[in-house]
Amino acid sequence: MTERSGFLFCADPLRASRPDPQFAEDVAAARAAGGRIALLDHDALLAGDPAGAVARVARDSGPYWYRGWMIPSARYAELETALGARGCTLLTDAVDYRRAHELPGWYEEFDGLTPRSAWCAMASGAPPPSAEELAGLAAPLGPGPGIVKDFVKSRKHEWHEACYVPELGDRRQLASVVGRFVALQGDFLAGGLVLRAFEPFVAGGEARVWWVDGEAVLVTAHPDTPDRHPVPELPSVREAVGRLGLRWVTTDLALREDGVWRVVEVGDGQVSGLPAGAGTGELFAALAAAGAR
Repeated sequence: MTERSGFLFCADPLRASRPDPQFAEDVAAARAAGGRIALLDHDALLAGDPAGAVARVARDSGPYWYRGWMIPSARYAELETALGARGCTLLTDAVDYRRAHELPGWYEEFDGLTPRSAWCAMASGAPPPSAEELAGLAAPLGPGPGIVKDFVKSRKHEWHEACYVPELGDRRQLASVVGRFVALQGDFLAGGLVLRAFEPFVAGGEARVWWVDGEAVLVTAHPDTPDRHPVPELPSVREAVGRLGLRWVTTDLALREDGVWRVVEVGDGQVSGLPAGAGTGELFAALAAAGAR
């Protein structure tokens, strides 16, 4: 790793001079790979103070991989600008972060590998689309059950209330679930509304695959099912990741009941969660090498 390359971690909210202990395993792996650590005040960034958020980053200290808590796409762009003012850059720029982080950015490259989806832009705090508008949005997905989410997240823990729609063609039912989802997301609604065709998966949990420059360098359990370790088939997913052309991404894969592996979600690797004890040495060694290129 070059002297001008490093890792930008979230600082501990209670002691700004040290990394957030939630990322202790990643920090240790980054240091073992030769990485230099800088700290970001995540709370300040979300509060609209990007200059204050990066005040501890040394000027002209080179490019950084970010590793920490999720950042809304607009705030990430502010982070990029604030680092630029200090002579620093992000190895994943704001345009690429949005492409990996939000479903409309990655969906085309994974079409055929992931459940059929339709979406519309929507500002947080805006009222949900009308029943008629929702019916038009759902029409290309055909009849059958579906899932409601925004560009980044679902509310799967409120499954029947604000996530799962037993029949997309039932306008009243669809409007009810969407309305509840929008109300619960509130100001945290990201980008817009997404409807996805529901696909039945086996109960073996999801696998999270970590890709650096198009290569799968780590496969872990999904943080929601840390005790389950499915082994997915990757050739077709590797091709899609290559088409996407982003440097550090994750793909969540699940086995459909008919025996076909499906991409449930794509994410930016910088903000994707890891199950405890996953072992990130190989991942951060790959990132260190990639950051030096």
